[in-house]
Amino acid sequence: MTKPVLVSGIQPSGRLHIGNFVGALRHFKELQDSGDYECLFFVADYHSITEPFRPDMKGKEVKDVVRMFLAAGLSPQKSTIFVQSHISAHTELAWIFSTLTPFGELSRMTQFKEKSVRQPSANIGLFTYPVLMAADILLYDTAVVPVGDDQLQHLEFTRTIARKFNAKFGKVFTEPKPLMTDIPRLMSLHDSEKKMSKSVPAGCLYLDDAPDDIRKKIASAVTDSGGKVRYSIKKGGGISNLMRIYGAFADLPMKDVEKVFEGKGYKEFKSALAELLIKKLSPFREARYSDKELEKVIAQGDKKARALADVKLTEVKKKIGLTR
Repeated sequence: MTKPVLVSGIQPSGRLHIGNFVGALRHFKELQDSGDYECLFFVADYHSITEPFRPDMKGKEVKDVVRMFLAAGLSPQKSTIFVQSHISAHTELAWIFSTLTPFGELSRMTQFKEKSVRQPSANIGLFTYPVLMAADILLYDTAVVPVGDDQLQHLEFTRTIARKFNAKFGKVFTEPKPLMTDIPRLMSLHDSEKKMSKSVPAGCLYLDDAPDDIRKKIASAVTDSGGKVRYSIKKGGGISNLMRIYGAFADLPMKDVEKVFEGKGYKEFKSALAELLIKKLSPFREARYSDKELEKVIAQGDKKARALADVKLTEVKKKIGLTR
């Protein structure tokens, strides 16, 4: 009996931060090690060029994501690790899907609306992002996709595309189901009202930050006027943000974090948080893989992914009459 296929990816757009670990990498490792799924994890480099980027850095960023995959515990023996742009079937299938997609449907996508506000000269690639995402997923007969609330709309679009194609041309695609993951919302260390972002380095904790940098960033992180380590869903605030980070890395609910620091002040809490992060992030900081080793992992994964994708694309082309 074959295992259900699980697919997910991460964009190579600068250094990865703790949000990437909490929201994706730690779940990838758990899902891989569960043995319940045939896991495919990819570097979403085509998606990453929909926003401003440096061509001279893109190749390094791709390898850095693979490096972080390995540091997080993903194994080429257990999972297929590949690069999106190396598998031409992704963009070919995306073009076919674009012919089934009404303009208005993409116009309603929440993420495009939000990003286009920040990026006034938003490009067509950003607009059609969900179409390529649908191809990324449906190429591999994916059964489940790990997602947070912010990606549910895109996954539902993917399911819609699968239904449309199957209804028009015959059954080819499996409708993937969401595998909901609990993703704590991590805010900037400097402004608890704004999401942690690479665009504000001082308010962001990178996976490969040096121990001293972690200590400095946590020490200067905003807290609240109270002085007690207490979590508030309604009020939010700096201390609640830091507690979410602690809880995510210590694998503790907020009530247990409160118990650990009962009677202790912010200074002691911050010190403990910094040391916890230094310990937990050490695999990323100490990840030493040569370019040759990374290229070998990528080539191995590309080969496996390409074989699967080409079979599916050939089936699609036959269904729509594009045969040689």
